[in-house]
Amino acid sequence: MATRIFVNLAVQDLDRSVTFFTKLGYTFNPQFTNEKATCMVISDTIYVMLLTRTFFQTFTEKEIVDARKAIETSIAISAESKEAVNEMVDKAVAAGATIPNPATDYGFMYQHSFDDLDGHHWEYVWMDPNGMPEHLG
Repeated sequence: MATRIFVNLAVQDLDRSVTFFTKLGYTFNPQFTNEKATCMVISDTIYVMLLTRTFFQTFTEKEIVDARKAIETSIAISAESKEAVNEMVDKAVAAGATIPNPATDYGFMYQHSFDDLDGHHWEYVWMDPNGMPEHLG
């Protein structure tokens, strides 16, 4: 079995977050969904658990970061093309996301990001490994 990753994110309003990410084209596993949490499917091996802040707090004694005020992580996801990067960011903005930085094009790598409704930072990246400069490889 391939290693899977489950990213856990605290959200203010679970239904609102599900609506947002549904507009981006993501689906949710009903087997791991209730009024406290849902499992968003990114791929066969990558999942994002969206947890209400109250439920998330039961897993830690630490204070939960307000991602609208401080960054706790940057979630980077590959895309198949520059156009696919832009399409995802455009969908996110149409669904209510904000853009913290303009897109960056390094020739061999293109990235663009958005902050979701709770301020979590998402970075979509296209990369051409054959075009990577030798000093970076």
